[in-house]
Amino acid sequence: MAIPVIDFSKLDGEERAKTLNQIANGCEEWGFFQLVNHGIPEELLERVKRVCSECYKLEREESFKSSKPVKLLNDLLENKSGEKLENLDWEDVFLLHDNNEWPSNIPGFKETMAKYRSELKKLAEKVMALMDENLGLPEGYIKAAFNGGEGLEKAFFGTKVSHYPPCPYPELVNGLRAHTDAGGVILLFQDDQVGGLQILKDGQWIDVQPLHNSIVINTGDQIEVLSNGKYKSVWHRILATPNGNRRSIASFYNPSLEATIAPAAQLVDKANQEVEEGYPKFVFGDYMSVYAEQKFLPKEPRFQAVRAV
Repeated sequence: MAIPVIDFSKLDGEERAKTLNQIANGCEEWGFFQLVNHGIPEELLERVKRVCSECYKLEREESFKSSKPVKLLNDLLENKSGEKLENLDWEDVFLLHDNNEWPSNIPGFKETMAKYRSELKKLAEKVMALMDENLGLPEGYIKAAFNGGEGLEKAFFGTKVSHYPPCPYPELVNGLRAHTDAGGVILLFQDDQVGGLQILKDGQWIDVQPLHNSIVINTGDQIEVLSNGKYKSVWHRILATPNGNRRSIASFYNPSLEATIAPAAQLVDKANQEVEEGYPKFVFGDYMSVYAEQKFLPKEPRFQAVRAV
């Protein structure tokens, strides 16, 4: 079983309706799908791989060797307890957004990642527009909801640059613990050589197959709420591996912290609205406060907790 692979270029031709259906299926049945021919220049993607790999090797690899995960794994091996380290991730990670400090010592890093983020943000907005269309929502509905109103530009667009170095005892650690994503639309440029990403589908963990220069799309908790549960956020994890340094570049198009999120009125069954207690209405910043404490726990209690705020 493999997650859907969708040729994004076919939206512009005779197969538009078929491609829209494939995207709808990816959102409804999987919560994850891969885009090929997505319009991001291959040359740019190759530069992104190079500068991120150089950044890890030259600026971060040495410090990872003395990081908390490495120290705790060594302690575990010394104690010979055989237990698994459950409450941390075998991950080196930093975040890029418009208002923070970026690594500066890698030639071309800032320019390359700024261009990449610009392209990915445009792709995210195209994907959200297609979700609007498939859900029968007004054009621009999801984008406006995330930005706190039509014509505003307040949504948060962040890029998480992660590496999962080879681990000599992968059975004792998690690469990244299982979770759903808190935000909106996630666009992942994953390693096309080293696997490890899995999603939970029908009670089974399924590999997200590495595919050269594809962009993996997944839906976060806020898309689940806005779609009134038609699109679900999906549990996913990354396995530690003994071979290869997995590169993972995930960009998040998230609501503004001030944005109010609720099921779209067009998707709420008015007849059952008073009978069924569905998804709550909340301010995204309140949700993130809950998520920070409960990221690796089931999402339903998060919805209940934010309902009470």
